[in-house]
Parts: sequence; structure tokens; C-alpha cells
Amino acid sequence: MPAARDYYEVLGVGRGASDEELKKAYRRLALKHHPDRNKDDPSAGEKFKEATEAWQVLSDPEKRRVYDQFGHEGLRGRGLGGAQGVDPRDIFEQIFGQGGLSDLFGGMFGGGGGHGGPRQGSHLRVGLSIPLKEAFSGTERTLSIRRHDACDACAGSGARKGTQPETCGSCGGRGRVQRSQGFFMMQTTCPACRGAGQVIREPCPRCKGGGLREVNADLRVRIPPGMPSGSQLRLAGEGEPGALGGPRGDLFVVVEVEDHPLFERDGDDLVCEMPITYSQAALGARIDVPTLSGAAELEIPPGTQPGDVFRLRGLGMPSVHGHGQGHLLIRVALEVPRKLSARQRELLEELAGLDAESATPRRKSFLEKVKTLFG
Repeated sequence: MPAARDYYEVLGVGRGASDEELKKAYRRLALKHHPDRNKDDPSAGEKFKEATEAWQVLSDPEKRRVYDQFGHEGLRGRGLGGAQGVDPRDIFEQIFGQGGLSDLFGGMFGGGGGHGGPRQGSHLRVGLSIPLKEAFSGTERTLSIRRHDACDACAGSGARKGTQPETCGSCGGRGRVQRSQGFFMMQTTCPACRGAGQVIREPCPRCKGGGLREVNADLRVRIPPGMPSGSQLRLAGEGEPGALGGPRGDLFVVVEVEDHPLFERDGDDLVCEMPITYSQAALGARIDVPTLSGAAELEIPPGTQPGDVFRLRGLGMPSVHGHGQGHLLIRVALEVPRKLSARQRELLEELAGLDAESATPRRKSFLEKVKTLFG
């Protein structure tokens, strides 16, 4: 069995830490390692439990005095061990509020802790795929989702029509019960009502006492111009209904922008590869290039090389934050014809003869390097 770590080391504080410093240190670690926030990390639960045990000892003056003098063995010898036999979540909720994480984060994670008051509903998340053209101009879409509404047979109470939920006799409607554990009075979720504060003697036959029914909902969502792929929009109050009259959760719409056959997106810039002929590259030309708002004219200067990039300012994607517009980057690619007419062949053969007589500077430099290497 591995030796227990020093409690001060666990919390990351010095041995002379004040009560406030201890509380801040535990709060930081407890929030970081809380199992509800780390469902995919099995080690988080042990770290959370370890931090809670350290806090329970060091926040108690008598336990801290014994620990400072005799260490872990001193605590065990006096029956003053840490959080053994106690759910660390109960300690967490006792210190930072009965609602636990839901109170600390204002319902950020949906659901809520075990107490009898209203609780915000769970958040929902859906995906939405749109073409690049709609991401450029902005659009509106209607989303069809499945969510829950209050059961129309019992108006959401969960109780058979003509009856009402009763106040839980075990917790008096608080959703919490107290029990003693050594020097502490611990509050835990009421097992009789599971934190609801109410019990239903005669459940509604339609919703089986749940108070909810699944429905289809059509929601209109506006997508602003320039929305990047992977961004999410928040529709406040369009998630699942809250418990005991609490507000609905939110609906998060994750927007995915589809690939385009011509344009590749780079932030707010658009990149388009434009094929040009040898004559256009050598002599220069004015060509029409596509944009998401229509055609634009681009001047190709004489001597353009394959891979050269030309920037058309302000013809890219609009900034989703309203800070202007990106650019359209045209990257030229030299297109070599696969078939030639007789006249094209005649002219190119004549040109090839001229090319052999007068090498370009780059080709001349390459030939000189070859001659030095093999000459």
C-alpha cells in the first residue's frame, strides 16, 4: 500500500497556511478534479478524494494540531482519519453549497445538485452543416430537434390528474438530510426523494411520474456571415426543461462548413488555384477569376511563374466579429495541354529552337551547376 502524501503537499500550500489559503487551495483542486467534470479520467476521482481528505484534516484545528505533531499515524492512532467512509462529494457540497457544481457554475453543466429547489435543465447539442457560400453570406435555418416538454396529462407534476406531489417526510422538502460523522454534521442527498424534496404517491400513467414527454421542436437559427467551421451558436433556454420549475437548459448548435470545389479556407482568407497557359504566364494577361460574390478581374504580369500567388483584397470571408473581410489568394498553376493541333505544334517547335539558343537565367544557372558536377 503506497504511503499517504503529505496533506500540505497535496493542497500545494505551506505548513503555515491560513484557513483562507487552505480553502482557496482546496477549492481550486476540487473544481479541477471533480468527477462530474472528468468523466473520462478515472484518476481524477482519486485526486479529488485525496484533496478532500487533506482539506478535512487541515481545516479542523484539532486534527491539524495532531497531524502537524504526529503525521498520518497520529491521526489514525486517535481515530481522527481523513475522509474514510465519507463521500467526498458530500464534503464538497457542504463547504461550497448544497448544489455542488451546479451552484458554483450557475448551471453551466446542466442538471444540478441534490436539493429541493428549482434546477436548470440539461443543455442540448446538435450539428448543422452549411455550404461555404452560406457561411460567406450568412443564412437562417430551421432545426428540427427532439427534446422534452411538460407532460400535458399532469402539467409536468408527474402526479396522476387530481393528485399532487407530497412533501417528502424524510427531508421536509429540502432534498437533503443530515447525519453525523465524528465531529461533523454531514448533509447528503435525501434517499427517499432523491433530492427532489417531493414524493409522488400516484404517478401519472402517461409519463410514469417523470412529468415529461418527448416532442419534436422546430427552431429558427441565424448563422452570421463568416462563421468558421466548428463554431457553436447558443440558443438560450432551448434545451431540456428544468426540474421543479427551473429554467430550461440551452441548445448549442455546432456549425460545420462544407468543403468547396474551388476555394480552400484559411482563416478569413480564401485560396483558389487558377490554371493558366504558358503564353499567359510568359506574355501576361487579364483573366476573370471566381469569387464567392461573382467574377473579378486579375492581371497576370509577364513572366509569372507556376505557384505565384496574387492577392485580391477584401474578397475573402467576412470576419464573424465584424472586423472587415479577408482576402482572396489566387495561386497560379501552369496548365500543359495534353493534345496539340498541328499549328500549335509548329509554333511550339519553333519556340523550342529559340529556347535552346537563349537559356533563361535560372536554366542557365542550373546547367552550369550540372556541368560543374559532371564536367
